[in-house]
Amino acid sequence: MGFPANGSSASAKPFKFLIYGRTGWIGGLLGKLCESQGIDYTYGSGRLENRGSLEADLAAVKPTHVFNAAGVTGRPNVDWCESHKVETIRTNVVGTLTLADVCREKGLVLINYATGCIFEYDSDHPIGTGIGFKEEDSPNFIGSFYSKTKAMVEDLLKNYENVCTLRVRMPISSDLSNPRNFITKITRYEKVVNIPNSMTILDELLPISIEMAKRNLTGIWNFTNPGVVSHNEILEMYRDYIEPNFTWKNFTLEEQAKVIVAPRSNNELDATKLKQEFPELLPIKESLIKYVFKPNQKTTGA
Repeated sequence: MGFPANGSSASAKPFKFLIYGRTGWIGGLLGKLCESQGIDYTYGSGRLENRGSLEADLAAVKPTHVFNAAGVTGRPNVDWCESHKVETIRTNVVGTLTLADVCREKGLVLINYATGCIFEYDSDHPIGTGIGFKEEDSPNFIGSFYSKTKAMVEDLLKNYENVCTLRVRMPISSDLSNPRNFITKITRYEKVVNIPNSMTILDELLPISIEMAKRNLTGIWNFTNPGVVSHNEILEMYRDYIEPNFTWKNFTLEEQAKVIVAPRSNNELDATKLKQEFPELLPIKESLIKYVFKPNQKTTGA
């Protein structure tokens, strides 16, 4: 195969990135990052499930690396997937596998933004113990159809040695106006549960994903900041840094179940592998303050 061994640095040839997911949150941020770093990039115009259109993109662009930030998460949330199962399969399973296969044929590394919402706390990984799920662990959460498709495709992608699977969780960015931002979501909810979770600070981790492409890293990676943070801890920071009069109400998982269609994933992912590759990676609470709350600070007390 044409792609280099896992972890080898790329040749002197200038980078050219082909990115899928132009209209999505992560896809849009990737384009801006490439611009700021002076990396040549193009957004894919093909549909993921249309093999011919992907082959045409690769032939026209001749990229050094491909990034997949396209996928169906559902609007306004993953409950949409419960009633749109074929559409969810078409993009999340058929589309992602087709892109991986086309990239493999061309000897190209594919950076695939996947999800860590395929696990839930269990007796071997109890809440609050710091024992997180590792990259080699098999998914144990298929409570939502979205998570079910993502678990299926992760398992199949293990066979593609050119794919780097990044398990993103509850993504957060410094853009607090973005409705996809986990912080923005929970500040707008009438009630929130309060459970510690692994999360992904995009401002810190997306540049790392570009570096991973440059290093030709492949395989599965827990793509979260080390440690966990709870809903209440985030909302307390929001109150302390942004809105001093902010208040919220909690409710239990049992109460939450009455107002959502599909159960939600809560877990801790073990970020040791990522931290070993990128020692500068900050723990989740430090990253939240540095990348999200400090830049947006409106209060004087925090």
